[in-house]
Amino acid sequence: MADLHSLLSALSKGGAGDPVYALVGDEPLLIGRAVSALRDATVGDAGVPGFNEDRFAGKETNGAAVAAAASTLPMMADRRFVLVRAVDGMKEADPLVAYIKEPNPSTCLVLTATKLNGSTKLAKALKKGGFRYDHKPLKGHALQDFARAEARRLGHPMDGAAAFALCDAIGEDLSSLGDALERLSLYVGAEQPITAEHVGICVARVRVDSIWALVDAVGMRDRKRALTAASSLLQSREAPLRILAMLARQLRIVARMREGLASGLSPQDAAKAAGAPPFKARDLKESARRFRLDDLRRAFTAIAEADLLLKGSKQPGDVVLEHTIMRLC
Repeated sequence: MADLHSLLSALSKGGAGDPVYALVGDEPLLIGRAVSALRDATVGDAGVPGFNEDRFAGKETNGAAVAAAASTLPMMADRRFVLVRAVDGMKEADPLVAYIKEPNPSTCLVLTATKLNGSTKLAKALKKGGFRYDHKPLKGHALQDFARAEARRLGHPMDGAAAFALCDAIGEDLSSLGDALERLSLYVGAEQPITAEHVGICVARVRVDSIWALVDAVGMRDRKRALTAASSLLQSREAPLRILAMLARQLRIVARMREGLASGLSPQDAAKAAGAPPFKARDLKESARRFRLDDLRRAFTAIAEADLLLKGSKQPGDVVLEHTIMRLC
């Protein structure tokens, strides 16, 4: 089995000729990029929009429907693109297994899965065909190399010290690294280098238990618990601006969780798609239920206003943070 990193490297050089791709893992950043690259390489803007694309959710479809869509000839184009998300949740997959053994060369069939049991007929067919690509977590120097490559993609040189500091602060979650680099990019300005000092200023190095206690309390609209958690973080000398950035990230996760649940994903799959660990699925499901779209809009407005106050006013940072948390809860 190849890995997602090698696939993305091949796609960047124009390689997208296989009829089937199975993207397996719990890293939404890489899987999302691979899906987009495969779609662009297959259909792009060719033909009649929508006529050469089909998209399915694994739990809402079956192998026969997917096989039928993949077997259809393209209309006024060379190829078709068929995407099945969460194929590991599909029932009655035998027709899909039969298709994978003799795929239509004019279709690019892309399957995504968080996990794929190697003993199933589907997994065996994908392995035999050489169609499976798994996410292998990056560690150490490989993770730092990824961070530096992402910085270059955003137009910023970043030295080894900065990459080490960033990975040390964020960990192995590539989606979180991507979010942090987006913030750093905005902070340093176009084409400017990212240094370890910038990482120290912009990226939150917060104690895991305390930050989860805070964001969970905000998600549950528990004002007393949220203020207690914020006080603990402030006493640990975490900057109010850093805490606010983590709150903003958590609310983005809640928003993505709402979207995932609305699309039919299970709480665990929705949590993974939102960029959160699976063990937070239950709490995030409850947060998504409590935060309506209007609530999220008001929350993002409150955070944006607090960000301006923290950066441009003389009000004490802890007071601004406390007032913001009270508005959020």
